[in-house]
Amino acid sequence: MRKGAETRERILDQAVRLASRDGLEGLTIGTLSTELGLSKSGLFAHFGSKDELQLQVLQATVQRFEETVIHPALSAPRGEPRIRAVFENWLAWENNPSMPGGCLLIAAAVEFDDRPGPQRDFLQEAHRRRFAFVAKAARMAVETGHFRPDLDVEQFSFDVTAIALGYHHLHRMLRDPKADARARATFERLMADAKACAFTR
Repeated sequence: MRKGAETRERILDQAVRLASRDGLEGLTIGTLSTELGLSKSGLFAHFGSKDELQLQVLQATVQRFEETVIHPALSAPRGEPRIRAVFENWLAWENNPSMPGGCLLIAAAVEFDDRPGPQRDFLQEAHRRRFAFVAKAARMAVETGHFRPDLDVEQFSFDVTAIALGYHHLHRMLRDPKADARARATFERLMADAKACAFTR
């Protein structure tokens, strides 16, 4: 049982790596079996179909995002420190060596945004959870007095997400050496706006 779980984890590790580089549509049982030196029948025993393989790769990636970005940030104090921790973790995630082609969640969102099915449904819910988490963190920052009381926390969450997407585009597509600096400068402007006239408790 333990060996089977370890094999499955090794398969998913490689699948995430390949999907990051080639896209989820480029990920097949055949290419994965070649990369891992495993039989196709062995992989089918784990996943059964390409659709199920894609779904489990997305599930594994979301779990890793939450373990890498969200969970560590929860150890930071509520308010501004937690939001800064999320942002720093998110930038680091974009350069995670397990995804040589960049963030798989961004690439998959482009692949599946107009394609109904379980992959899109899962991605949609995962992105909504992430959006809600940042909005909740901003709401806590308002409650602690770090952010102004009239802040639109959902707009704030949108803006943080937009910065992450912009960083991905500049860094991965345009190879802009100033991508990191531009993302951080935009984030600081967003934080300054959120803190304008904040009250202290």
